[in-house]
Amino acid sequence: MSLNTWGTNLPKIGIRPIIDGRRGGIRESLEEVTMQMAANVASFVEQNIKYPTGESVECVIADTCIGGVAEAAKTHDKFKKEGVTVTISVTPSWCYPTETIDTDPSTVKAIWGFNGTERPGAVYLAASSSAHNQKGLPVFCIYGRDVQDMEDSTIPEDVQEKLLRFAKAALAVSLMRGKSYLSIGSVSMGIAGCIADENFFGKYLGMRNEYKDMSEFIRRMELKIYDQVEYEKALKWVKANCKEGIDVNPPELKRTVEQKELDWETVVKMALIARDLMVGNPKLAEIGYGEEALGHNAIAAGFQGQREWTDFLPNGDFMESILSSSFDWNGIREPYMLSTENDTLNGITMLFGHLLTNSAQIFADVRTFWSPEAVKRVTGNELTGLAKNGIIHLINSGPAALDGSGQMDMDGKPVMKPHWDITEQEVQKCLEATEWCPAVDFFRGGGFSSKYVTRGNMSVTMARINLIDGLGPVLQIAEGYTVELEEDVHRVLDERTNQTWPTTWFVPKLTGEAPFKDVYSVMNNWGSNHCSLSYGHIGSDLITMASMLRIPVSMHNVSEEKLFRPSAWSAFGASDPIGADYRACKNYGPLYR
Repeated sequence: MSLNTWGTNLPKIGIRPIIDGRRGGIRESLEEVTMQMAANVASFVEQNIKYPTGESVECVIADTCIGGVAEAAKTHDKFKKEGVTVTISVTPSWCYPTETIDTDPSTVKAIWGFNGTERPGAVYLAASSSAHNQKGLPVFCIYGRDVQDMEDSTIPEDVQEKLLRFAKAALAVSLMRGKSYLSIGSVSMGIAGCIADENFFGKYLGMRNEYKDMSEFIRRMELKIYDQVEYEKALKWVKANCKEGIDVNPPELKRTVEQKELDWETVVKMALIARDLMVGNPKLAEIGYGEEALGHNAIAAGFQGQREWTDFLPNGDFMESILSSSFDWNGIREPYMLSTENDTLNGITMLFGHLLTNSAQIFADVRTFWSPEAVKRVTGNELTGLAKNGIIHLINSGPAALDGSGQMDMDGKPVMKPHWDITEQEVQKCLEATEWCPAVDFFRGGGFSSKYVTRGNMSVTMARINLIDGLGPVLQIAEGYTVELEEDVHRVLDERTNQTWPTTWFVPKLTGEAPFKDVYSVMNNWGSNHCSLSYGHIGSDLITMASMLRIPVSMHNVSEEKLFRPSAWSAFGASDPIGADYRACKNYGPLYR
């Protein structure tokens, strides 16, 4: 059984072919090349971008070229009916900007102006960008570096890169709109990120906030409000695939075999119930629970757990880890974004990463910076290779997806894949690399935590949303790599904290400038105790997406040539891109204000 998180009305990308409207030879000579340009962009996007479901993104092309306001209006009406939320306008020629641009304030917009000299689309691009900025409608401008001939129908590589970056980010923005974040419980252990800020969710993301007390789990377990056939299937799968690991508790706190058996039964039920709370389950209607069958339309959620739940009942670690992974007893599927300790801001950061990569995310504490000197003192060994400048220990008992073990491969390198690319062999390797350790002493109600060590040399991006009073949301980004330590070094460092949890050793790419002058500075400037880790260097995609949402980026190590924001951003200080980002975001305000 596979439950659909997204429903059937997935957002579409509208392609707007813009043309010089003058008849009598000018428009007629451009019709074919303009429509071909639109068709090429649509085909390119559809072939290279997928929805989180694995389906190819759908593009909708205007019925005619747009040479004036009447055709622009007809295209707008068509796009509304088709569910278009993102538009890409394309043109090889000069056209009339204010008569042809997309003026719908609800769409995310880009324009590709063909770099040619016969009928320069670049001139239109500049003029239409000016019109957008004057009207307060931010637009992303795409302009190829090299001049092309009019009959050249290829899309240059630099244009391809910007088209994909824009389209991925804009679709992510659209996919969040109208969906929910579900808070299960409330604030965990006084962590401010657990506070669901409705202003942030509503005005910046276009999302609802839904709330459910953790007692709902008890009600559903006692009244058997879950698919009991699936539960039996899941429990059998867990017993066959989830091996128990070390128990580090003192003898007086170790749970009996019988208690552990009950714990496994409970945590499996918790996983089923959390999923059903998020996206619903038609099976519940069949057993008389029609309201519960609907779910909360949630594309992200968080479970408070500590301490009210975990002082009494098994912790949420298994539920969080298995749901956040790309597979379970039903096979390979899209991961669910479920944040431990109900850290709403980290849950949303996980969601950002997932929507941009379609892969699972690693939730972690930004636990410890280990300098080369400290490692030498404690272990007697020196850090080498990527780790030579120091390492950051990312570790948390919660939803480090099993994908994060790094057991998936591409071209001989460890990766985290979209679910449609994962093989059954890779699933088994992830399961074999993971142990489930009995929960440590401060989880008084028992439960199990996943334990693995992430393989090294995997490109990853660490990110985090923070809320700052008087400023609003800001995004932090650190691209880097996972590293593997010698076993004896890893063991000594790992056992100084909690050896029953999944570990990722992370090193950021350094730029030599604050806050990336050294590894310590990255740790020292991190704005919270949590982060989300995505596969790949996706910092540039996160920056583009953040600009769409009007969220400034407070720190990043992405090279300047990869920054892609709306054209208006340069008007706020072209020689100061970080400051310009803050000023532009403040000027435009949140997307849904």
